[in-house]
Amino acid sequence: MGSAALEILGLVLCLVGWGGLILACGLPMWQVTAFLDHNIVTAQTTWKGLWMSCVVQSTGHMQCKVYDSVLALSTEVQAARALTVGAVLLAFVALFVTLAGAQCTTCVAPGPAKARVALTGGVLYLLCGLLALVPLCWFANIVVREFYDPSVPVSQKYELGAALYIGWAATALLMVGGGLLCCGAWVCTSRPDLSFPVKYSYSAPRRPTATGDYDKKNYV
Repeated sequence: MGSAALEILGLVLCLVGWGGLILACGLPMWQVTAFLDHNIVTAQTTWKGLWMSCVVQSTGHMQCKVYDSVLALSTEVQAARALTVGAVLLAFVALFVTLAGAQCTTCVAPGPAKARVALTGGVLYLLCGLLALVPLCWFANIVVREFYDPSVPVSQKYELGAALYIGWAATALLMVGGGLLCCGAWVCTSRPDLSFPVKYSYSAPRRPTATGDYDKKNYV
């Protein structure tokens, strides 16, 4: 049961991380306006994400606009879109692979092949976390570099948005969950006694006796 517990825990963490990654991808708060003026009273706050930008007025009114042209976007936004969407789709594939190799399912017969399928699912989740980590760190590096660049006007300086922190937490969950899945598959291979117990029962067909009646003995 030890390896099965690791697989279940790893899968739960990966699912939570997958949801967090989807949330971070859709939120428009990758960059948030930095308030550096001495006057703390501001008229509006600007948010920028991968798909849209939003302006929040001091009155609470918010207006968002989806980016009109993909080709007009900066290189980092285009790359972040592709990598983040790719990571989300890869996690979707990893989910089916992991379920097929999980010890609590019967999609694949128990044995080394099943453990290898579960190991593949864990590796896919690890790759998903690494793939999502690239645009997050890239965006954060750009924001921090421009923040400390004296040539950038104060009105164009931004800070790290909440979506980046959500994305970092999601990637951590994906990588930890993927590691637990790999450990569970390895334990299942090296220690079969700790795997999920699977019971088989087989009843042999009753054969006719010399008198014409069927033998009532069951073979289990």
